[in-house]
Amino acid sequence: MPEVKTSRFKAESLKALDNDNIQRALGAPFAHFVDGRKSSIEADFTEESWDSMRDRAAATKAHTIERLDYYLDLLDKNVRRNGGHVHFADDSVHANQIVLDIARRNNVKTVIKSKSMVSEEMGINDVLEKNGIEPVETDLGEYIIQLARETPFHLIAPAVHKTKGQVSDLFEKFLDSDPTDDIGKLCIIARDVLRDHFAKADMGISGANFIVAETGTVVLVTNEGNGRMTTSAPRVHVAIAGMEKLLPSIEDVGLFLRLLPRSATGQRITSYNAFISGPRANSDEDGPEEFHLILVDNGRLNLLKDENLREALSCIRCGACLNHCPVYRKVGGHAYGWVYPGPIGAIVSPMLTGLKKGKDLPYASTLCGACRDVCPVKIDLPKLLLDLRHKIVTTGGGTMPERLGIRQWQSTVKTRGKLERSARLGRLLQGPIARKGFIKRVPLPVVSGWTKSRDFPALAPRSFAEIWRDELSGGDRP
Repeated sequence: MPEVKTSRFKAESLKALDNDNIQRALGAPFAHFVDGRKSSIEADFTEESWDSMRDRAAATKAHTIERLDYYLDLLDKNVRRNGGHVHFADDSVHANQIVLDIARRNNVKTVIKSKSMVSEEMGINDVLEKNGIEPVETDLGEYIIQLARETPFHLIAPAVHKTKGQVSDLFEKFLDSDPTDDIGKLCIIARDVLRDHFAKADMGISGANFIVAETGTVVLVTNEGNGRMTTSAPRVHVAIAGMEKLLPSIEDVGLFLRLLPRSATGQRITSYNAFISGPRANSDEDGPEEFHLILVDNGRLNLLKDENLREALSCIRCGACLNHCPVYRKVGGHAYGWVYPGPIGAIVSPMLTGLKKGKDLPYASTLCGACRDVCPVKIDLPKLLLDLRHKIVTTGGGTMPERLGIRQWQSTVKTRGKLERSARLGRLLQGPIARKGFIKRVPLPVVSGWTKSRDFPALAPRSFAEIWRDELSGGDRP
């Protein structure tokens, strides 16, 4: 499992705000995602029909998660019936060991990979390298960040923060290519290198966008064709996915294939949609000799047990919530400190890696609701963020000044007398620092940090209760 840096969110956010490359990356590319989503939906659907599809998708995911044990059992039976193998991994360590065991049994020297967020979660590349096995990412964005020794910046566009010059420098250093800022030439360089890896690889590792329980089918959605090469060229194919990726039937896939690309990149449909149901049959001309499906828990069952937060397991990793989030659009993906950034990451990361480390992430939101409005499966992300904030506070999270401040506030608002006396005291104390109805700086812990970024509304000269009493004493109710 890669190092969890979620506790550094505040410091990393400040760095990101001062990074010109990151701010550039968070501009036009994300505007393209936002505009593309809107245009592709409006071209094919009314608002009502699109909303109806989202309702159906949300209901399908909720049903599957509610009956996860049944569908996992059904999936296991059907994958085995198709000639494949199913493995259940408790955590990243267990999942990595399963991969290593498969690789050693098959004398694997080189592994090619298509995009898999769960494999990032596991840190499988480092594990393979330490055991003498060469892993090679074949998604272009993933390949770039692999060379840079970084984690993905975005769920869909992992290297969107890299400039053409930075990519050229990486290729020059690791691939011995000539410098160029021509994107077409950079793609050709990568294609030539990756083609050799496809030819010699012993094992392919993929993720899974969806897994169909009734047929034992892994569904991959890609735009580069690397997913199909990864799953068909090597003699062993290992698919790694979180157990929440299940769908009940093959008919359900059509619905999600309409929702996912539009929400992610603004496409009506992705370039390649692969349906994989086991190893090569005797009648097939290509495909792997072995097929393994590794279903990873790594904290997901604990999330499933939480009735307030289990809705997060419905996520299909489209990245729409990131693209529309004003916080993510300012600080980017690396500030979140783990594999999953943005609003969904602010929920999932603390739940999978520990509330203590990730206690700042649920507060990385304005609660504007844009993430909820664009989610293709209608996850109520602002509600989940508030629920998680409550969980953090009630389990001893937060700083000592915050906890003392909350206790003082609770004590103050319990009675009208205390509240009014506190208000009168506050009006006196704010006198030297209040200007035109606002306080720009407060020299007090916690509040001083808040006013670094915004003005604090000053207390009104008279409270509503005081005005009300004055009006009543005059004989006329306002």
